[in-house]
Amino acid sequence: MIRLQEFYKKNVIPYLINKYSYSSKMQVPRILKITLNMGLSEAVSNKKVIENAISDLTKISGQKPIITKARKSISSFKIRENYPIGCMVTLRRARMYEFLDRLITIALPRVRDFRGVSGKIFDGRGNCNIGIKEQIIFPEIEYDKIDMLRGMNISISTTSKTDQEAKSLLSAFKFPFRN
Repeated sequence: MIRLQEFYKKNVIPYLINKYSYSSKMQVPRILKITLNMGLSEAVSNKKVIENAISDLTKISGQKPIITKARKSISSFKIRENYPIGCMVTLRRARMYEFLDRLITIALPRVRDFRGVSGKIFDGRGNCNIGIKEQIIFPEIEYDKIDMLRGMNISISTTSKTDQEAKSLLSAFKFPFRN
């Protein structure tokens, strides 16, 4: 079993049951999925960009991403309908816990001038969105072999009803929040 998944079952569930006095362990919030998304505005002019981004996202997530396409044409951005404009991958179950473990223990501490994640990353429904400016914080990406620095959005979807429950859930996983 994955280290973080085991930690959730042995430590996080009892902690949250005690804190919020849930009557059943099925009421305890859990992480549903983690979505990694790269928006690539440069993909309109250079088709090689999308291939490199897919390669990076595959190394980071361990699973092949899908290409996101433009829904409608926008002339000011020089985008036509169905043009590839990004890539995304959705992680669930074992890969999700594995990625979250790497994010918390390895990647986030490697961010330059990192003092913790802001408490304002929640959307009001218990989901968390983090923006990362450089993909090189992940150890799978070799600095010498990338063509350019790309950022990404990391969306953590939980079953919690409020932001406070979601923050308690992530804090129990030792997520580095700013004080």
